[in-house]
Amino acid sequence: MTMIKQEDFIQSIADALQYISYYHPVDYIKALGEAYRLEASHAAKDAIAQILTNSRMCAEGKRPLCQDTGIVVAFVKVGMQVQFEAELSLEEMVNAGVRRAYLLPENKLRASIVRDPAGMRLNTQDNTPAVVHVSLVQGDKVEVSIAAKGGGSENKAQLAMLNPNDSIVDWILEVVPAMGAGWCPPGMLGIGIGGTAEKAVLLAKESLMAPIDIQALKQRGASNKLEALRLEIYEKVNHLGIGAQGLGGLATVLDVKILDFPTHAASLPVAVIPNCAATRHVHFELDGAGAAVFEVPNLNDWPDVHWMPDAKSPRVNLNTITQKDILTWQPGQTLLLSGKLLTGRDAAHKRIAMLLKQGEALPIDFSNRFIYYVGPVDAVGDEAVGPAGPTTATRMDDYTELMLSQTGLLGMIGKAERGDATIDIIAKHQSVYLTAVGGAAYLVSKAIKKAEVVAFADLGMEAIYEFTVEDMPVTVAVDSHGHSVHHSGPAEWKQKIAQTILLHSVR
Repeated sequence: MTMIKQEDFIQSIADALQYISYYHPVDYIKALGEAYRLEASHAAKDAIAQILTNSRMCAEGKRPLCQDTGIVVAFVKVGMQVQFEAELSLEEMVNAGVRRAYLLPENKLRASIVRDPAGMRLNTQDNTPAVVHVSLVQGDKVEVSIAAKGGGSENKAQLAMLNPNDSIVDWILEVVPAMGAGWCPPGMLGIGIGGTAEKAVLLAKESLMAPIDIQALKQRGASNKLEALRLEIYEKVNHLGIGAQGLGGLATVLDVKILDFPTHAASLPVAVIPNCAATRHVHFELDGAGAAVFEVPNLNDWPDVHWMPDAKSPRVNLNTITQKDILTWQPGQTLLLSGKLLTGRDAAHKRIAMLLKQGEALPIDFSNRFIYYVGPVDAVGDEAVGPAGPTTATRMDDYTELMLSQTGLLGMIGKAERGDATIDIIAKHQSVYLTAVGGAAYLVSKAIKKAEVVAFADLGMEAIYEFTVEDMPVTVAVDSHGHSVHHSGPAEWKQKIAQTILLHSVR
């Protein structure tokens, strides 16, 4: 009988979450490095370079890979010859570990979890509770696979109850383009097939805990139908040309994982969940000998990629910019922003809308300003702010007409595409939408020299800040005429890839 002490379990959970907050899995880094080497799209290659540079910086500085430090998901397998020396339940111990990790002063992680999700949505302040899946298995050990899942990728999860004769591949090829870029590709697709509706989703999530090995599978060839399905989906999704950050390119997914389970004869449940560029998961075992020990990765495993701003990128002074200036910006153009920049995301926009509806004055003036959709991590040490990458802009689409017509806002910064109706609104007001790279949060934060809360302080990370930035890298995603690189980029690269495939087939 193995005895697991409560403190060892809690500390192992806490150490695991700190570990994955700043260390990418080495398999992901190697796969992304190879994608960088092969990438032919300039925009996608630049985005991957920022993600790789950010990853190295986080590994060295022990700061979060992404400002969205995730909702914790733990798969805990308890051996039936294990006994706990504990006063807390298993889930309570997991949550105690989460609390300890997310409030660690040296690397405080962002609290993103809200209770009363259909009502007040009040932040729990410590990122608890975690989502915990427990199973009893043979053995005398406790095995834990734990992940911190970002909201941008989690929001793109899809479930379908297909007919038994329907094509899983065709469904995936419909779903992935509809996901947009809010899940921050390149990453992984986790697919669950079979069981019941909830089982398929659980399988998809659990599949994402496995290491990347698609290239090894390609070299040895498929040995069963699931492996053949993985390879087919991998190739066909990358042929869509979506590319890094949805800008168009060769690498949309780095791997496809599939788990299946027997199902009813009348059913074919299929779920897909993407994992983003901030892939965060780790596996550990407890055997009664103490807390888990996590091996520090060797930085030599990181590719020799060190992103620097393009010297040809125009520098923009946010303090003096006018609408006339932004009319000259071209879709896909890279810019370096300096000056004063406001922030705001879901909760702030909701409150602004409420104040305007009630005829009340706003606490700040948005006239001729840019707003950055971000919820930053708290600063530590001498930082102006913690990691501060962009959040998915499409969630703010419903507020765009209001912000542009009633506040004097000049432009917006976020990640991923905007909806077609929102693009029309941007063109109508001759505004612009810029993107920063999702998955490069620590790198972006280095351009922020000062951060001050200027409104809605009670919203925590969703408060409105004023950032003072210097050479913050962005890309013009929607210009003042309504041209979107998230439309043109993937369309261009899908065609290029198709032409290349045709050329090779002719040969």
